Amino acid sequence: MELSRLLESLQLETQLSGVSPKLPAVVPPAEQVFSQIMQLFETGGAQQAGNSTRAGLVRNLCMLFEAADCQWLFGSGCPKVLGDVVVALSDYAALAKQEADTGDPRSDAAYAAAADRTADVSLLFLSLLAKVEASKDAENLGIGAVRPFLGLVAGPIYIFAVTHGAEGPWSHPRTRSRAWELLNTLLQTVGCQSAAEFLRGQREEEEGWFAKVMQLLKPELKKETWKLSPATKYVFAWTLQQVTWPWLGPQLESVLPPSLLISDDYRVENKILGVQCLNHIILNVPAAELCQFNWAQVVYHALYNHLHTREAQLIQVVLPCLLDLLPVLERSPLQQRRKPRPPTPCDKVLQLVLTHMEAEHLLLLRRAYARNLPAFVERLGIRITRHLKRLERVIVGYLEVYDGPEETARLGILETLKCTIQHAWPRMACRLAVLLQALLRMVWDVAVDRSPTPEPVKAALLQGATECLILLDRCSEGQVKVLLEGVSHSCEDERVQECIRKVQAEPEPQLILPTA
Repeated sequence: MELSRLLESLQLETQLSGVSPKLPAVVPPAEQVFSQIMQLFETGGAQQAGNSTRAGLVRNLCMLFEAADCQWLFGSGCPKVLGDVVVALSDYAALAKQEADTGDPRSDAAYAAAADRTADVSLLFLSLLAKVEASKDAENLGIGAVRPFLGLVAGPIYIFAVTHGAEGPWSHPRTRSRAWELLNTLLQTVGCQSAAEFLRGQREEEEGWFAKVMQLLKPELKKETWKLSPATKYVFAWTLQQVTWPWLGPQLESVLPPSLLISDDYRVENKILGVQCLNHIILNVPAAELCQFNWAQVVYHALYNHLHTREAQLIQVVLPCLLDLLPVLERSPLQQRRKPRPPTPCDKVLQLVLTHMEAEHLLLLRRAYARNLPAFVERLGIRITRHLKRLERVIVGYLEVYDGPEETARLGILETLKCTIQHAWPRMACRLAVLLQALLRMVWDVAVDRSPTPEPVKAALLQGATECLILLDRCSEGQVKVLLEGVSHSCEDERVQECIRKVQAEPEPQLILPTA
């Protein structure tokens, strides 16, 4: 029986009976049927199957899967050609390639057409996976018979599902829900509880599907191709973030170059996505492996270049990523006995950050810098003394400026000052006059502030200033208490008085600060 007659009979029987179709008594071998289907997809001759478009062929093929016997589908010689059909169907529903990197979104009509194709192919794949599940309990098949087939189709179906399950202009709510249903069905079919387990394997020594998925994505992640499909970067990023330590290390050479490539793009959204991928790699790959082939230095230079940006969103992801990378680059302090100690990458990063902070006037960037500055002080410890002159100017300048209702910058700077005093307290006495004046001015500004700043934020600012004053008093042997006596007599504001009382009421125990 020819393929066209077989599909026509299925369609006719379905229309007449209104129930699931059944295969005729005499059917050609499955390998022959699917070989003809492959020819139809390759030549575009869908009219030979009694349809005017490939969409009709896909719907008829879905009926064929529903009616087919498991033994006929997964018998000898069929899984290979059936796997080719699955790949062809994935390509049929794939998003059209962009001709150039114009950045212009495609028309709604083009995305609607892609969504229709996606919906049809999703149903077809669901029918096929249902047959695979049924074959596990078949008398003459079992899991061993369908495992080779799953090895051929699990990767393409996974990429198809993640592509159309992502929230993007190319997907619609109905296609997204159906794509995630397909992914969950695939995970159930291969015996996994989650996408992470599917990619990494159920046990540490077991190889998952991550390497196969990356092999399929590799042609799409080259410098010349990764922008041609709008979904490629999202599929890669989502897949990467499912794989953690210790499974990610062996795949470092396949995931690091695409991450660097995406982060090096001129579009801010791509830079952010690439940096997020790099941060995931840094956190989940052992330091020894990152240092092989100088990968850590390559990542460091890529991130360092981003510090010159004027985009606050990018700075907010770059600085934490650098903080995670710096321990990989810097040797243990026990190994650095040379005096004077040479500047470390952390010193260089902080020097550039403070240079930008000192002249920065955009509030969004000031907040991004101030939010991450305390972590750099903690990272350097006593070595923060190298940067005290510039850090002092930054602290004083940021304490003077109102930062909006959330006061993110001021709160971050107060935390920075607190950490600085704790780590570099022997150097604080000579800076007491400048820091005390800046703190008292900020306390007064907050006390008389009539802006819509919430009361909990004002309370946090006053508490942070009070803690800094107490620390300054400890490391200056009580000089702050002496200087505040004159202020308490000349200021009548209750909040300022309360702050001064807390400082003066603080006992004078032994200095319990980190030593130099």
